[in-house]
Amino acid sequence: MKRRTILSAALGAATLGIGGWWGVRARLQEFATGGTVFGTTVSLRALHDDEAGARTALSAAMDALYGIDRLMSLHRSDSALSQLNRDGVLNHPDTRLVAVLQAAQMTASMTDGAFDVTVQPLWAAASGRTDAAAALTRVDWRKLAVSAAQVRLHEPGMAVTLNGIAQGYGADVALHTLRAHGIEHALLDTGEFASLGQRDDGQPWTLAVRDPRNPQAFAHVLSADGRCLATSGDYASYFSADFSRHHIVDPKTGVSPQELASVSVLAPNGMQADALSTACMVLGMEKSLQLAARLPEVDVLCIAKSGEMRRSGGFPDAPPRA
Repeated sequence: MKRRTILSAALGAATLGIGGWWGVRARLQEFATGGTVFGTTVSLRALHDDEAGARTALSAAMDALYGIDRLMSLHRSDSALSQLNRDGVLNHPDTRLVAVLQAAQMTASMTDGAFDVTVQPLWAAASGRTDAAAALTRVDWRKLAVSAAQVRLHEPGMAVTLNGIAQGYGADVALHTLRAHGIEHALLDTGEFASLGQRDDGQPWTLAVRDPRNPQAFAHVLSADGRCLATSGDYASYFSADFSRHHIVDPKTGVSPQELASVSVLAPNGMQADALSTACMVLGMEKSLQLAARLPEVDVLCIAKSGEMRRSGGFPDAPPRA
């Protein structure tokens, strides 16, 4: 799977302890790690005053991410998700899988099915393995039953993908792991962004939203405010030169939504931000702004294929230039 996010960490200070910071702050060093998880490259950066402690924390966070990948990957035949899709039922499911599926179902309900993890049959249709019309009849989040005891697909041929929510969940789990190991300042890129504390110069971590039509340009720059940031875009994986056919499909029609080029979502946690960014691509600009207005601590930045850009009232302005 190609990388879905269109966000880049930016403007971090290169030298530690700058700007007159003294005491504990001046002793902070930056440590980093990364790897391939969820089919994309992830990177974790942490500031800490103890190298051994930082590397232990980063290693534990990566192990947590690898564990989620083993559980929720479509590319592993031994994953719990692959077993569910193969057998149609999963007894005694892992609590992490249950949590993600329950969050997915809540998002589907609040977006009237714009987010639907049962869209996987439409991917098989796109690759020519099945008929598109038949695949569409197998997509319905209401026919996925989730409980602590069992996960069940109620129709033959149904299948689940967690590509629109697992990266955000990974950010949440990795962030929790770093906190548990005493890390107070970090920036995580799991395909979605999460942060703790501040940069090495005492300023907020700075993120940039890529221009969906120019990979070398930014459409918007913002300071991280403690919320998680996720982006979905039509260019992340597309099948036509005009971006009219891409990896996001409307679960009700089976075709790609046509209004938006990208949506960036700020939310209290990565799982919510990730799922909502996909849903908002399907909902379009007006409904996305209305949805953000209803949800606590959720803000959106929508960029239309026409180039029009609108954001909800709480989406941060660009920080002042130094």
